[in-house]
Amino acid sequence: MKLVNRVFEDLQPGDSAELHRLVTLDDLYVFAASSGNYNPLHLPKEDGDGDGRPESMAPGMFVASLISAVLGTHLPAPGTLNSKQSMHFQNRAHAGDELVCRVTVTEKLDDGGIRLATEVHRAADDAVIVTGTAEVTAPKKRFAKENLDVPGLVVQRHRHFEAILETAKPLPPIVTAVVSPEEEKSLGGAMLAAEEGILTPILIGEPDRSAAAARAAEVDITGVEMIDAPSHRAAAQKACGLVNDGRAGAVMKGHLHTDDLLRPMLDKKDGLRAGRRFTHVFVMDVPGLPHPLMITDAAINIAPDLKTKIDIVQNAIDLAISVGSEAPLVAVLSAVETVNPAIQSSIDAALLSKMADRGQITGGSVEGPLAMDNAVDISAARTKGLKGAVAGHANILVVPGIDAGNMVAKQLSFISHAEGAGLVLGAKVPVILNSRSDSAMSRLASCAVAAIHHARIRGITA
Repeated sequence: MKLVNRVFEDLQPGDSAELHRLVTLDDLYVFAASSGNYNPLHLPKEDGDGDGRPESMAPGMFVASLISAVLGTHLPAPGTLNSKQSMHFQNRAHAGDELVCRVTVTEKLDDGGIRLATEVHRAADDAVIVTGTAEVTAPKKRFAKENLDVPGLVVQRHRHFEAILETAKPLPPIVTAVVSPEEEKSLGGAMLAAEEGILTPILIGEPDRSAAAARAAEVDITGVEMIDAPSHRAAAQKACGLVNDGRAGAVMKGHLHTDDLLRPMLDKKDGLRAGRRFTHVFVMDVPGLPHPLMITDAAINIAPDLKTKIDIVQNAIDLAISVGSEAPLVAVLSAVETVNPAIQSSIDAALLSKMADRGQITGGSVEGPLAMDNAVDISAARTKGLKGAVAGHANILVVPGIDAGNMVAKQLSFISHAEGAGLVLGAKVPVILNSRSDSAMSRLASCAVAAIHHARIRGITA
C-alpha cells in the first residue's frame, strides 16, 4: 500500500475519500484484547442480552475507528492530527457486515485546520451506522511512502476445532470405553464430551480411584456405567471386549501408559486389529492457518518402514476426509525436496508419491520428498520451483519417524499456540489418545474427531 498525503494547500471543500471494511469475528477479539472491553455483546459466541443467541455486535468505537483509518491513511492522510470529533450512532454493525466509511471536506479553517463530515454505513442495505464531524490539523509536510512495515497479527483462537465440534454435536453420541479414568483431566475430558453430547462414556477402572478423580474434577458420574478392573491391562482388555461385543464404538485413553492401552488391542485373538497397522494422527488447529493440519505418525511407530508408511498415509487420508477435506494433500517430509540415496526418508517419500499416482494409495494427492518449508509455504515452494497440488498447500504432514513428528507437533503446540487432537487409527474403532498435558479443548476435539470419523465410516448421519 502506498501512502500519500495532502497538505492544507491541496485540500478543497468537496474532497472525499472512503474505505471498505468487512467486520470479522477476529476483529471483535482483537478489539476486546486491545481495548479491554469484554462486553459479551461484542464477543463471538456470547449471549450478551439473554435472548439465547450470540450478538457478535461490533463495538461502537471499533466502527468509529474506521473514521480514524480514513483520516490517517486516505484524507488528509499521514501527518493528520485529530482536534475534535463528534459521533452519532444510529444503527449497529455485526460480524459479517461490510462497512463503508466516507469522509468529506466541508470547510478549511483559518488556523490550518480542516472540518470534515464523517459517515459509516452498511454496504448491503445502505443503513447508516455512524454520522458525525471531525476537525483535524492538516499535514504541513508532504509524505509519500510505499510498503510501510506494520507487524501482522494472528488471533489465537481455534476456529477449526470449533467447526469440528459443531459437526459432531448433531451426531448420535458415540459409546466410548474410557480406560482407567483415574485422574481428573482424563476423566474430566470424557465427561466434558458427554456434557456436549458427543459421547456416552463407559468407565473402566478401579471405582474408588475414578470416584476420587470425579471429586477432583468436580464432575458428577452418578448414573454413568462403571466396570471394575483391577489393573490398567485388565481395563484395556475389557475395553476390547466391549468393542468386540458391539457395545462400544470408540476407546479413550485415561490415566495409563500408551503401551498398556495398545498391547491388548494388538492381540490377534481378542484385540482390535482390522488389517492395517495402528498409526497415530495429530489433528492440529494452528492459529492463522486456513485449515486443520495433520501430523503423522508422532506417537506410535518409532522408525516406520515403507510398508508401515503406506498405512500411515492411507489412515491419515481417510481421517482427513472425515473431518471435511474433500481432496487431502499429503506431503511426505524429508530434509530435502529431491531424492537423495543417502537419505532413506527421501526414497520412501518418492515411492509413496508414485504409489499414490498408480492407485495403491487412494483418496488424496501425495507428493514427496518435501522439506517442511516448501510443504506448507507457497513462497518457499515457488522459490524451489516446485509445482503440483501439494507443495505449499499440504494439510497432512507425514514425518520420517516418531522423533521428528513429536518435535513438529510440540513446536506447534508450545510455540505456535496450536491445539492438537490425537487419534489412533487402524483398529476396529477410533482410539482417542491424549497426553496428560493436553487442554480441555484438545480432549474435547479428540472426542469430536473420533465421533465424526466413526459416523462417516459406518454411514451414520445426524
